[in-house]
Amino acid sequence: MTAGIIQPEPAGWDAFVEARRGHLLQLSRWGRLKSAFGWRSAIVAGASDTGIAAGASMLFRPLPLGLGTIAYAPRGPVVSSSEHFAGVFTMMERVARDQRAAFLTIEPDLEDTPEHRQLLAQAGFRPSPRTIQPPRTILLDLRGSDEDILARMNQGTRRKIKTASKREIVVRRGEASDLSSYSQLVSVTGERDGFGVHSADYYRAAFDLFAPDNAALFMASYQGRDLAGLLVFALGKQAWYLYGASSNEERERMPNYALQWEAMRWARQMGCETYDLWGIPDADEATLEAQFQTRSDGLWGVYGFKRGFGGRVWRSVGAWDQVYNPLLYFVYRAVARTRD
Repeated sequence: MTAGIIQPEPAGWDAFVEARRGHLLQLSRWGRLKSAFGWRSAIVAGASDTGIAAGASMLFRPLPLGLGTIAYAPRGPVVSSSEHFAGVFTMMERVARDQRAAFLTIEPDLEDTPEHRQLLAQAGFRPSPRTIQPPRTILLDLRGSDEDILARMNQGTRRKIKTASKREIVVRRGEASDLSSYSQLVSVTGERDGFGVHSADYYRAAFDLFAPDNAALFMASYQGRDLAGLLVFALGKQAWYLYGASSNEERERMPNYALQWEAMRWARQMGCETYDLWGIPDADEATLEAQFQTRSDGLWGVYGFKRGFGGRVWRSVGAWDQVYNPLLYFVYRAVARTRD
């Protein structure tokens, strides 16, 4: 990688991310989405003789009272080979300091291994006490036929997918006009399950930026009434189920199971081989299996649903911080703990 930071064109950066099997959250369009809701985005990269060698889409958010910013790289950086990690970390630190960041948080799209933890520690990062994206998830294999994918699910989930069809659940590919109904379902879900949700404007912006090439909205209805919806995203060989919502009504008709099945089939048609169910409790598999039937707090409420689709549990290396202003970092983390 040659010396110096370059600012690639968004299209060129996105092509690099896709070619290197980078994460959806590293696309320039994800930065544009977050920039409409309180963040500022910037792409930093280093070049080689053949083009971009490594880089990251970084987000910056101002701290109160003009005390600087916080810097964040969701599922970044993206590198063409492991030898470029040291160089890209140096570039990210330089840009973060230029933006008066008190600290930089990264959540690399790397598996949680001793080697990856050592790599981050050697670059001056420390494990963060708070993650932003869920570190643990379930990855489904989309290769093969419909029958192959269904065979990897447990019997109960296959039965519920069939039940949805028998009980007259209709799944349609949503349009922009369906986002109002979807957002209403999101509000119901957030109130029922006790977690924060995005605004209707956020989901509309995400749809406008990513659909139809990299995202799809699916809605499940019964007799003309929408009961559930989801937004699924795809990039290269990977798909992500990021957002979902459901009504309190007619749950026995299993609309969520029908939705996931149609989203998986869409992802496979898009050329995806992996479907990320995006977020389960951050516990080892033995604990997950021992407790999921008795717990409903946090992500425990969705683990029983997601586990039925088969797949394998996977954990990223999590969130890591590089601290530039220890006092501001301490205050920020103390406030975050209070809010949590």
